Amino acid sequence: MPDRTTASSRGTAAVPAGTAGMSRRAVTRAAAATGLAALFGATATGTAGATTRRAATAAPSVTQLGPRTFDVSLPSAALGRSAPVRLVLPSSFATQPGRTYPVLYLLHGAHDDYTSWTRETDIVAFTEGRELIVAMPDAGPTGIPTAWRSGPNYETFQLTEVPALLARDYRASAVRVVAGVSTGGYGAMAHAARHPGTFAAAASYSGILDTTAPGVPSLMDAIVTRENLAPLSLWGNPILNLLTWRDFNPRARAAGLRGTALYVSSGSGVVGGSGDWLPEALESALWPSAHAFTDTLARLRVPVTTHYYAGGGHSWAYWKREFAASWPMLAGALGVPA
Repeated sequence: MPDRTTASSRGTAAVPAGTAGMSRRAVTRAAAATGLAALFGATATGTAGATTRRAATAAPSVTQLGPRTFDVSLPSAALGRSAPVRLVLPSSFATQPGRTYPVLYLLHGAHDDYTSWTRETDIVAFTEGRELIVAMPDAGPTGIPTAWRSGPNYETFQLTEVPALLARDYRASAVRVVAGVSTGGYGAMAHAARHPGTFAAAASYSGILDTTAPGVPSLMDAIVTRENLAPLSLWGNPILNLLTWRDFNPRARAAGLRGTALYVSSGSGVVGGSGDWLPEALESALWPSAHAFTDTLARLRVPVTTHYYAGGGHSWAYWKREFAASWPMLAGALGVPA
């Protein structure tokens, strides 16, 4: 496929590699996974989360990890438990107490967790001096930030509870952008499409952007099953509960993205790949879904910057590059230097 990227949004900012890590839990699960489930666990790590609902009454607890980096454990009524959010605060946060800041939301992928962006990139150093808040909220072990049919409501957690925390305690403004990898890429586009005007820009790197495309419901089931969860607990049966699946499908809600700056990237994977077949096979499986999504945007005349590249794998080696490419668009929407 040709590269359809618009020249105006291809920047030169870079997020160099960080130190990769793999938890004991990830190693155990990866060893046990087979078939498509193994594909989804091939390049990521994760942490489990309880889904029992109970009242959230406690105050947030905060752990400082570095001069600008904090982990907040946020009691959540939507999840029925406390859930983590990693924050990177602006360089001037302590010295300019009357100032408010725009927020860059970064969403993690399947079988990974809220630490992934600081573990796999140098987002902390990259945002030094750019005067924005970086928020990396939990999305559970599947990384699918949605309202589950039988389970937690990560959509409300990420779109209502986390912004309320940031506005109340961290002087966040109403200016927000969102970007995500894999299932986090799904979340970025689903959030922006289902809640028009919430985000000034949205970016997806190897995201699942048409959840009802042929074969994709099976991939979603594999992600859920990989975490020992019942597939029907997500959105129900993809045929019997088709309306629910469509309601949470970025492609079906694409009209809601009008007026939002958009960036979508995806690789062809095995076709044109280098032979690292596991992550490349997963990238190939998502390629048609991304094209169906951006083709729908084109029919609706909703502008989007796309970067479809030959080969590539479902991994941070490509997502870091794509974040750098999308940064000028995100920075413009945030009103910070590119």
